[in-house]
Amino acid sequence: MLTEKQHQLLSFLIEHQAEHDISPSFDEMREAVGLASKSGIHRLISGLEERGYIRKLANRARAIEILRHPGAASKAESNIIQPDFRAGNKSSNSVELPLLGRIAAGTPIEALSDPTSYMSVPDALVSGGEHFALEIVGDSMIEAGIHEGDTVIIKRTDNANSGDIVVALVEEHEATLKTLRKEPGRIALEAANPAYETRYFETDKVRIQGRLTGLIRRY
Repeated sequence: MLTEKQHQLLSFLIEHQAEHDISPSFDEMREAVGLASKSGIHRLISGLEERGYIRKLANRARAIEILRHPGAASKAESNIIQPDFRAGNKSSNSVELPLLGRIAAGTPIEALSDPTSYMSVPDALVSGGEHFALEIVGDSMIEAGIHEGDTVIIKRTDNANSGDIVVALVEEHEATLKTLRKEPGRIALEAANPAYETRYFETDKVRIQGRLTGLIRRY
């Protein structure tokens, strides 16, 4: 299964090699699929390699071997499940979620967004509503069972109850995963690690972006 961007890049690689007998440069690939950074191209290439469509040749510049073509039945539009789950999808055992980057479970870091990345998750984790995934950086939620390198599944919402683990956007530029505590006139973002202090903010300084619904850990 290919995402739309993976399918677009693979088609460009095939066409470029057929015409020029050489792989395109990263700048040419970035321009062809409409990405702003080369890091997004690296992720797309890694995804295609993991799925067996291409192989990077070691110690050779601009060397990508096409192993198989997507085929007429493999178009991304017919394969990928779009990340809008309001209607649900009962016929599949997994769904594709947008992986929107990394989020701090520690000192807040600037939120990243990369809509070209997707990951497959069990559909039981995403029932009802729109969801997205984030990779955890830091250890401030370790006593809640959330470790660095884990991927959390987040239900998009701007409302949450006190005690929920949420993605909070602090002062419109820093995102962090913490336990929400509502207090009169302020909001507390509470870590699950005694090494980190609870941080307090005025209510208008914090916006809830989503609520934790699941977690995936790779061993």
